[in-house]
Amino acid sequence: MAELIETWSSEAFEEDSMTDEHLWIWREMIASVPADLRAAKVLDVGCNQGGFLRELYDTKPFAEGIGIDLAEKAVALAEQRKANRPLRYVAATDLSEAGGGFDIAFSHEVIYLIEDLSEHARQIAQALKPGATYNAVTCCHSDNPLWSRWRPMIKEFSNLDVPDHSVGEIAAAFRSAGLLVSIARFLAASPIPVEGPSRYFPSDVDRIEVYGRWKLMFTARRPTT
Repeated sequence: MAELIETWSSEAFEEDSMTDEHLWIWREMIASVPADLRAAKVLDVGCNQGGFLRELYDTKPFAEGIGIDLAEKAVALAEQRKANRPLRYVAATDLSEAGGGFDIAFSHEVIYLIEDLSEHARQIAQALKPGATYNAVTCCHSDNPLWSRWRPMIKEFSNLDVPDHSVGEIAAAFRSAGLLVSIARFLAASPIPVEGPSRYFPSDVDRIEVYGRWKLMFTARRPTT
């Protein structure tokens, strides 16, 4: 079972830069969900420093939001930054610590770091209301051709293990918990910022290919009956 850690990365720049790097993707995630969340209770799995829930609330206000993460230092920063928004951040290894009765849940580039996906799916199923959905976005899976390049790089600075999950294995884990699963090529129709070659993307074409084809949204819905 996972244990609490201080930070998920041993390299401060990796953690601190994620808000700016991920903001455009968070906005695409927000655009993909219902416009009216005013009565909703929202869960962010692997919330890190809390940026996604802040952005979501500022765009589509909701009744209550809870973020959960293994990284205690990140959670403390999230609490400091929430201002007067109806947010609560929890450092915990089990989703039950966040409570239940969620109308919608999210994660962004989190499930690839979870060793026991079946247990994760079971906890998600318990956290959701009947009919509610968990939207898990990732391009870190073994079907992405660049994953074999990325995985050893991430292992160098990650304070967590870096498993090697396929798309089929992720989907099967959610099905094993009785959830109804669908998958979308999440950014297939989105404008993708191109910045030239980088540590992770050898070329702009690689960036477009990964984001447009291999950045996936797994939507796991708890049945109503």
